[in-house]
Amino acid sequence: MRTNYFKSSNPGPSPRFATGADHAQRDTMRAWEGFVENGIASEQARKSVRSEILESWERCSDLGISAASNATPQKVDEDGVTALRSKNNCLVTAARAAFERLSPHLNESGAIMILADNTGAIIETIGDFKTLDAGRDIRLEVGGVWKESLIGTNGIGTALRTGKPTYVHASEHFCVGIKAWTCAGVPVFDPLDRSIVGVVDLSGPPDIFQRHNLALVVAAAREIEIALAEQQREERTLLLEAFIDLPKPRDNDDAIVLLNSAGRIVFSRNADKDSQGKPDDLVVGRHLMSLDASMTDGDLAAALPAGLTAKAIDILKTGNTLRGAVLILPSGKASPRRPKPAEIRIRPRRGIQEDDIHIIGDCPKMLETFEFARRAALAKATVLIQGETGVGKELFARLIHSHHPAPDAPYVAVNCAAISGELIGGELFGHVAGAFTGALREGKPGRFENANNGVLCLDEIGDMPRELQTYLLRTLEQRAVYRIGCNKRRPIDVQLVAMTNRNLRHDIEEGRFRRDLFYRIGTIVINVPPLRERGRDLDLLIDHFNHKLCARFERAPLVFDDQAMTVLRGYSWPGNVRELRNVVERLCLLHGDGIVSVMNLPEEIREPGSDRFLPGDGPRNAGTSMDLDEIESVAIQRAIEQENGNLTKVATVLGISRPTLYRKIRQYGLERRK
Repeated sequence: MRTNYFKSSNPGPSPRFATGADHAQRDTMRAWEGFVENGIASEQARKSVRSEILESWERCSDLGISAASNATPQKVDEDGVTALRSKNNCLVTAARAAFERLSPHLNESGAIMILADNTGAIIETIGDFKTLDAGRDIRLEVGGVWKESLIGTNGIGTALRTGKPTYVHASEHFCVGIKAWTCAGVPVFDPLDRSIVGVVDLSGPPDIFQRHNLALVVAAAREIEIALAEQQREERTLLLEAFIDLPKPRDNDDAIVLLNSAGRIVFSRNADKDSQGKPDDLVVGRHLMSLDASMTDGDLAAALPAGLTAKAIDILKTGNTLRGAVLILPSGKASPRRPKPAEIRIRPRRGIQEDDIHIIGDCPKMLETFEFARRAALAKATVLIQGETGVGKELFARLIHSHHPAPDAPYVAVNCAAISGELIGGELFGHVAGAFTGALREGKPGRFENANNGVLCLDEIGDMPRELQTYLLRTLEQRAVYRIGCNKRRPIDVQLVAMTNRNLRHDIEEGRFRRDLFYRIGTIVINVPPLRERGRDLDLLIDHFNHKLCARFERAPLVFDDQAMTVLRGYSWPGNVRELRNVVERLCLLHGDGIVSVMNLPEEIREPGSDRFLPGDGPRNAGTSMDLDEIESVAIQRAIEQENGNLTKVATVLGISRPTLYRKIRQYGLERRK
């Protein structure tokens, strides 16, 4: 039997809306009647009606909306709906997967799900056919416009007006003709500038009402936002790649602004230092101008906002498809004192003895990743950092923390794979005395409490036991923790940064990771690219590690000859930046004459096709492509060989915990040689 999310499986009355529902509805109806008659809410009304509903009623009264209305007065015709869907194509596309997933559960449920744009116009509906048909009586259908200023308090319009998840139940509606409905609406925000681009709404007759309906709609809205962010990430990558491919040389001081096909700014460099206008004029997300595939460079120059001149303008295309445009603002207008560096420096945390952190890279994917991290930090959004082992995910967690507005904001890191399943709950959420065997006599606050007003970094979150994922989800939703063995609510204000090298979507399908938790932690997803996809960043990193490590060992920097650099550039680097650093450190320590040739490089780099370094049934050709799991297994097996089976050293070299190493050895069927 298919799960029904909308009606209680208990045939008896629910505590709130059966035994007390009629009474509550009568109170709300009397309060509404008094409000409509007198124009103000009585003291009794303020006690019996939720404040957000009363505020909406007051807005409706101020706008002169007729409480006797039976349906929304505005409906877009068929041609208009086609135009709206075209205009909101990104939103419609992003919602498709969520709607297709939920559609089977809505059949015969009495509920319908609605997608509306930012004007309140309905552009998609799915769900129970009888309810869809009943909705036509009040124009709750494709084309119907449900702004609060047209039809009063309702899930779609009030969510648009307030920017908050909203449910409106039965008599809480302002207009009498829609009081036979219940609805829950949640705004969908543009990941670029956090403007509202639409609303997801669940509607139906009053008997479908459950408070958790709103949580379901919140999850659907967040899923759509994640899909929108993925669209924008792919769009930015294509634009950056198209820009990099332009043959024209650029000055490092030039201010660069990339526009997508809609004319919105999706990337900028040095634009905040341009003196032609205010810094806010060129922020990411702003609609700067309208683009058309037929426009020439001259047309683009003429369409620039008043007061903005460009040193150069180029249309960016992939084949015959318009991707956007790039504006090069004069270098004379940009500050010559702070050109964009090839690295980001993170200073030590206050009161902690540690070295500066340097994140090196200026390939398009890294520039995009830097921008994502900066925006995530400013928004204090929950972040999921994904990437292979060794790419430097933890550095991006520190980068997010470095942008925290409070200079003393705590940074707490937890490796979910390094703590046993029996202890991780107490470690994260804390415990009271006697909560479990081994609990401290005086109890202990958890890592969430330690990270209050700061950043909590959960590394290898994919290894968190599934039963604890429910606690984590509840903590994130309620913004509070409950120590194990205690029902006292402890409010927290924590920005969560989760990290993984696993494919969580695959884990969801396999039942190892909760789908709702994935959508909750994936508000912003940062994909750190592997070293093999970062182009000339390899040279920058070699130079950085060479100078830094040689200075530590008090010796002159190494000189890599051309053949050695060619071999290093052609290697796949399965261990990514961590492996590269280890190689350079090894050369700094062991190589004496200062000139590095091919023969000085480790054997696995000189001969990457050797079966000595590959697990499995036999040798693999060097040119054969490998998936990520195979690459990871190669790196682990190679480290085991190099450390002669000492797994403690192997875990240290790879930068992973011993429990994770043991799990991966079992997962890949690797040999532990001694």
